[in-house]
Amino acid sequence: MLRLLAIVALVLLSGGGAAAQSVRFPGVAVGTVLAGPEITGWLYKPPGSGPFPAIVLAHSCSGVNPHTDTWAKRLTSWGYVVVAPDSFGPRGEKSVCGRGNVVSGNMRVVDIAGALKFLATEPGVRADRLGLIGHSHGGWTAVRAAQQSYGLATMGLRAVVAYYPSCSALLDRAVDVPLLILIGDKDDWTPADRCRQLQAAGFARPDLVEAIYYPNAYHAFDSKSPDRTVMDAAGRTHRLAYDPSAAPDAEARTKAFFAKYLR
Repeated sequence: MLRLLAIVALVLLSGGGAAAQSVRFPGVAVGTVLAGPEITGWLYKPPGSGPFPAIVLAHSCSGVNPHTDTWAKRLTSWGYVVVAPDSFGPRGEKSVCGRGNVVSGNMRVVDIAGALKFLATEPGVRADRLGLIGHSHGGWTAVRAAQQSYGLATMGLRAVVAYYPSCSALLDRAVDVPLLILIGDKDDWTPADRCRQLQAAGFARPDLVEAIYYPNAYHAFDSKSPDRTVMDAAGRTHRLAYDPSAAPDAEARTKAFFAKYLR
């Protein structure tokens, strides 16, 4: 049954283009976080033998989905090897929307560390030019992964992009990897004001952190799904909407950011 599900997922993720390859790797304990289960993931490669810089793609609270595949193919078209870990399936979850602490961003950092270690041994990958991008719950994970206390810079991590992350005031502000935050001011799921408060409190290396706030953008502003309202597990509703102004700007900034630090 598991093999059948893997085959079905592979077909779904192929999207008519080059199919993603299913991969497995162990999580790696970092900081005070112990390693979790063996992680499954999807590996995408651009044409050619490389060596290429590579990027870890951290999915949202809804798990690996078509949005993940869209971003993986976009990054691959820019010339990056991409690995998209599934942080939920190996932990017995499909989605954690509205109950994010079931598999927290903190817990998922060990998955990112495992993915970085996996990429460092993958043929055709530049082990010293590794990046990370995450959306929503994955954005929270990405901000966590940029913290010095986890030491992912020593594993080749050179640049982190976080789309509409949860910016908790409890986050360690000692960031040691260049971090780009992209978030909408109308986001009612992961409010932008929390990111502003985090910035106002002061990062140890403010020169490493850039935050872009889009005045009219809601949560998931880069997803071309129809505008919708979703209810979380606590019964709160949140608006998700594509923003035709914010999305291409954020994409351009993401491409330039990774080119600056990974090329």
